Amino acid sequence: MAASGRDLCRAVAASPFPAWRRAHTEAGGGLKPEYDAVVIGAGHNGLVAAAYLQRLGVNTAVFERRHVIGGAAVTEEIVPGFKFSRASYLLSLLRPQIYTDLELKKHGLRLHLRNPYSFTPMLEDGVGSKVPRSLLLGTDMAENQKQIAQFSRKDAQVFPRYEEFMHRLALAIDPLLDAAPVDMAAFQCGSLLQRIKSLSTLKPLLKAGRILGAQLPQYYEVLTAPITKVLDQWFESEPLKATLATDAVIGAMTSPRTPGSGYVLLHHVMGGLEGMQGAWGYVQGGMGALSDAIASSATTHGASIFTEKTVAKVQVNSEGCVQGVVLEDGTEVRSKVVLSNTSPQITFLKLTPQEWLPEEFLEKISQLDTRSPVTKINVAVDRLPSFLAAPNAPRGHPLPHHQCSIHLNCEDTLLLHQAFEDAMDGLPSHRPMIELCIPSALDPTLAPSGCHVVSLFTQYTPYTLAGGKAWDEQERDAYADRVFDCIEVYAPGFKDSVVGRDILTPPDLERIFGLPGGNIFHCAMSLDQLYFARPVPLHSGYRCPLQGLYLCGSGAHPGGGVMGAAGRNAAHAAFRDLKTK
Repeated sequence: MAASGRDLCRAVAASPFPAWRRAHTEAGGGLKPEYDAVVIGAGHNGLVAAAYLQRLGVNTAVFERRHVIGGAAVTEEIVPGFKFSRASYLLSLLRPQIYTDLELKKHGLRLHLRNPYSFTPMLEDGVGSKVPRSLLLGTDMAENQKQIAQFSRKDAQVFPRYEEFMHRLALAIDPLLDAAPVDMAAFQCGSLLQRIKSLSTLKPLLKAGRILGAQLPQYYEVLTAPITKVLDQWFESEPLKATLATDAVIGAMTSPRTPGSGYVLLHHVMGGLEGMQGAWGYVQGGMGALSDAIASSATTHGASIFTEKTVAKVQVNSEGCVQGVVLEDGTEVRSKVVLSNTSPQITFLKLTPQEWLPEEFLEKISQLDTRSPVTKINVAVDRLPSFLAAPNAPRGHPLPHHQCSIHLNCEDTLLLHQAFEDAMDGLPSHRPMIELCIPSALDPTLAPSGCHVVSLFTQYTPYTLAGGKAWDEQERDAYADRVFDCIEVYAPGFKDSVVGRDILTPPDLERIFGLPGGNIFHCAMSLDQLYFARPVPLHSGYRCPLQGLYLCGSGAHPGGGVMGAAGRNAAHAAFRDLKTK
């Protein structure tokens, strides 16, 4: 029953008639020739943008290429009876005010918080009857210290201070996420009034500086240094350092030894759920249920969402202002503004008439780093994995570690670096970094009774293989088999439990979800592509050189992850401009 990239039959959306579609239908949601705003792409950021605009009284339509909404935040039934969060699979970064403003709980959002949240089993021979060691981390600091003390008493003592240090940095970064970056273009060449107005964008930066205070140089090092250098200053035990380092490289074609990898770690620890700082959880019904809740919030207030409606191009009038879009079937839809949830490359290099964009701008967009190391494998199994370091209970019921992000081939940061080096040579990693999650351990609605869905977020796999070779079915299966062989060493019997699988290499992630190069962030979260420079310098405020066109996806500030901030911020930027028209 194995299924992979190209031979999948059409996947079925987890909810055949969700609340957003009912609201849209009941409101007489046929396609109209004109709206105030059009959003290209029903990924979570596009849906957030539409929900905010509609609440502000801006009549908004969303056009989605696929048959299901959500972009990468989607639930799909690939193997009959098994519902997969096919691309993104965990929630933490969604901005707290979006939960509140869009009333997502009212619209059906339910969460399963994870505690413990991280499990790293070791590969080591047991002494006598002892099982291999493992590192289990959760919200109980005393228990975390006990776990870490297996490997280093010194590290166990230091860990609370490290957590406090990182928490303070996350607090400083937090206000930067909910506002546009400092408007450097206004500072450089704007009118006096524009320059005065742009001073307000400095407030989040000044607030961040006040929070960090005299420790700013140490925090600067976290953001710019290799994460190995940062962790080496705190800890001595490799299992702890490697476990923490996974958050610095996940989704990024970087090694723990790459300068700037510390920011990606911060990006993954600065979220929270239901008031718990740094908490991660599963969405009841899969990630598509989050997208359905946002869509329901939007359509309840009158927004229109259309699936299987591909936008072919952005329309521009003779005065150089956006006037709507043209769909693939030739239908013209007029609007005052267009917000694009697609990547910067698709937005500006494919959908927008090139003659309306400066050559220098287009050149910078074409040079964005979109390299991705990720191959996502979704697996249906008929029983829970039983790890040598934590054997299953007699009846096979989920144990605390089954709800965690389970880190395999992560006992040492050197292993992560070697896996990266393989990809730099055009080879899939010999010992890939594997983050294994079992959302059905907390949400039994995802799989038949006794069965489970397993998410394998693996790296490193290059977009193009050595010698310019493209991925084919044989290469996909060979890599998936290698990943399964690795899991088998930690959890014997895993391979026999597999009912079906869905293999998504970087080219598959690009083809299915529109992620350039397969990059889950739309473009790399490196320091040269963040804040002032996301997607490119002087155009980081959601607007672009073409009046009326806005970028609202992960390629805009503050970047990737299921955060919603780019959608919310872009909606407010567009609304402010609409008020002045």
